[in-house]
Amino acid sequence: MSPRSASVNEELRRRSQERLLQAAVELVGEHGYEATTLGDIADRAGSARGLVSYYFPGKRQLVQSAVHRLMHRTLEEALEREPRTEDGRERMARAIDAVLGLVLDRPVLMRQHMAGLLQAEGFVPCPEQRRLAELLRDTVARHGSCDVDRDYPMLRALLMGAVYAALVPGAPMSVPVLRAELFKRYRLEWEMGVPPDAGAPGGTPGTDLSRFFATGTAPECGPGGQSK
Repeated sequence: MSPRSASVNEELRRRSQERLLQAAVELVGEHGYEATTLGDIADRAGSARGLVSYYFPGKRQLVQSAVHRLMHRTLEEALEREPRTEDGRERMARAIDAVLGLVLDRPVLMRQHMAGLLQAEGFVPCPEQRRLAELLRDTVARHGSCDVDRDYPMLRALLMGAVYAALVPGAPMSVPVLRAELFKRYRLEWEMGVPPDAGAPGGTPGTDLSRFFATGTAPECGPGGQSK
């Protein structure tokens, strides 16, 4: 049997990482962070347990990357859904609703994510987070910011604060109330984005996460290890 080409090996590695990210999101959402082990994640992903440590420094880094992937792909989907728009105010409304929609759709996962940010390791930068930041910065710019470097961190802080307020155990705030305050700050009409009574929050219907994680079958190899 001919050896696989470098491109095929790279694709196999990428898909393996994607399966681990998806498994982490699913398991933490189902059972919580503490009850989910790296072995559980590897088993759900159908991967060797040693691969988890090979790709990620630890469980906290894996889970943060997985949640940031879910957040950036959810935001991307909301911003680009039909009818597509270049209107900065509508895009800001969609961004806010996408994040708040995750609070409603996946409360356990998002609560565990916020708790993780407050742990000793704190915020762990990763490629997934950078993609999320790029989308939010672009949203701020299109909304008309004259100083994106100042206004992007504020939007990020306001969204994180809203997520925390909606999920704090024992004293959660209503998501529609939080949405109203954010919409007031950014001078958005209630009918923009996806109002709470207009259907699936944030444009994230259903529980299937596969559209956010490219975990299909790896390419087959032809003669000489080249992908077909």
